[in-house]
Amino acid sequence: MEALIANYGDDDSSSSETDISPPSTPNTRHKLTFEESESKSEPEPVRLPPPPLSLLNSSNSLDYMEIGQGSRVRNFPHIEGNYALHVFIPVSIPPTSMKNLALFLKRIAKVVPDLHVVDVDIPLSILCKDDQKLEQVALGREFHISLGRTVPIRVHQIDSILAMLRHKLSSPKQYWIDFDKWDVFVNDVQTRSFLAMEVVAGGLAEVAKQIQSVNEIYRFHNLPEFYEDPRPHISLIWASGNVSDLLKKRVMENLSAAGTMSQNRRIFTFKFKGIKCRIGNKQYKICNV
Repeated sequence: MEALIANYGDDDSSSSETDISPPSTPNTRHKLTFEESESKSEPEPVRLPPPPLSLLNSSNSLDYMEIGQGSRVRNFPHIEGNYALHVFIPVSIPPTSMKNLALFLKRIAKVVPDLHVVDVDIPLSILCKDDQKLEQVALGREFHISLGRTVPIRVHQIDSILAMLRHKLSSPKQYWIDFDKWDVFVNDVQTRSFLAMEVVAGGLAEVAKQIQSVNEIYRFHNLPEFYEDPRPHISLIWASGNVSDLLKKRVMENLSAAGTMSQNRRIFTFKFKGIKCRIGNKQYKICNV
């Protein structure tokens, strides 16, 4: 495993508990409106055409479900009228890979203290007591490959961003995404370390192209672009602080003990099915294949 530690902040930046669902955009002439009208009884809103694409071409019976999304910490302060934007590829781990992954997580939990499951924020040690709950909670949910940073946007930007995302990413092709490598990522503020599965071969070129498309839309809206050398991945578990050295060491020690998994062997593969976008507490479908 490479010694490189990537500082990624998007896995740790949104909070479903503090975000408020964005209100419906008022029907004003200076804003683009692409959502359906609220009611057929109301007057049909004036709909302007989407912005020209040329603008973009510039150079658990554990009650784990009640625990919810946990205590994720955003990397920017919550400001009234701002909504967290996150563009991502949803990923599901195939059932055939779950048992090996669950065994690997149990081994890691024994040698690294105070690990938690990403998003659910349940201690991994608790889930390891029940194989069914471990697979269901830690591995059976929807993961994401981030295509852009999680950033705050204003309400008047929502319709424009959604329209541009849907146009720019409107015709994706089917491809396979291979998760080939275990690695550890640390968020920008060094408050959490994440054990993740990285895409280093199959699907990397396609994901990189989609990241570039999202970057163009972010740039147009004066939003910070993604990392210069993006490393697509999905995160499974986290620990407080920068414990990357310890976590990497334990991962290396246990890879061979995990049976069929190794650092040079594909962990699992997933067929790309589309892109989604979350703004505040609302989720939007950008494209499907």
